[in-house]
Amino acid sequence: MTAKGRGDGKAFRQVSEELRLRMVDGTYSLGADLPSQRDLATEFGVSRDTVQRVIQELANEGWIENRQGRRARVIKHQRIQSKTARATRSRRPMTLGPLISEAFERPEVNLDVYTLTSESLDAHIRLQAERIRAGDIEPERVRLRVLLPSESLEQPYPRASDPKDDTRLRDRLRHITKRHTESLHQVLRDLQAEKLVSVDLEIRHAPLTPTFKLYVINEDEVLHGLYQVVERDLVLDSGDEIRALDVLGLGATLTHHVRDADPDSSGSIFVETHRQWFDSVWNLLAE
Repeated sequence: MTAKGRGDGKAFRQVSEELRLRMVDGTYSLGADLPSQRDLATEFGVSRDTVQRVIQELANEGWIENRQGRRARVIKHQRIQSKTARATRSRRPMTLGPLISEAFERPEVNLDVYTLTSESLDAHIRLQAERIRAGDIEPERVRLRVLLPSESLEQPYPRASDPKDDTRLRDRLRHITKRHTESLHQVLRDLQAEKLVSVDLEIRHAPLTPTFKLYVINEDEVLHGLYQVVERDLVLDSGDEIRALDVLGLGATLTHHVRDADPDSSGSIFVETHRQWFDSVWNLLAE
């Protein structure tokens, strides 16, 4: 079912994506208040109505508590379950941002990522680019391989309640993926052009529907998280809202696994099997 648009769908998506990413990377931590709707509207250059709709969507998905007369409060974050010594020593919840940041503090950075759109990956790479430009970190080489679903693949999600809207949802997914992959190319290309770091970025597509998100970090760590299927309203660039089945990647619980000195430990086996899985799909199925 399609609801008539109530404004700029691009603006809605921009604000929605950015607020989700800020909650995931810890900018807005668990229990923190979001800026006021007026301040958000000013920051993003959008209407108060657009901000209100985004706030309502985030509340419906359980990200925030929308309190009448008060600022919305963050009540959900992206959890990473880890039994590593680093995680058990810390009193703070482990999140993806610090793990990516730590990976970029090495001279050689190797990331293999299997994902649906590369939306969250794009945000984290942009953050590391800012750290490199500021001189906070000085990696010598960044190698990034991204595995995405084939554009021609018929996927079970997003899928509209009314089949007549499925084509529009497929176009929306392609546009989101294109925007973030182009951003990845641009950010890393600029870093190399500025002679700040050597970059090797390759993106391939495989005839597989992602049911999970996978990060293989420097061949020694793995983050793995299942996509959760939900029913929600998706906003098109036209502003139209379509009721559909979709998946939530941002905010999904990730499990963290680390290779150690024992090749037969559960962590080492998990890392090695998922590293081999990525290589097999990359080399034999992806184009």
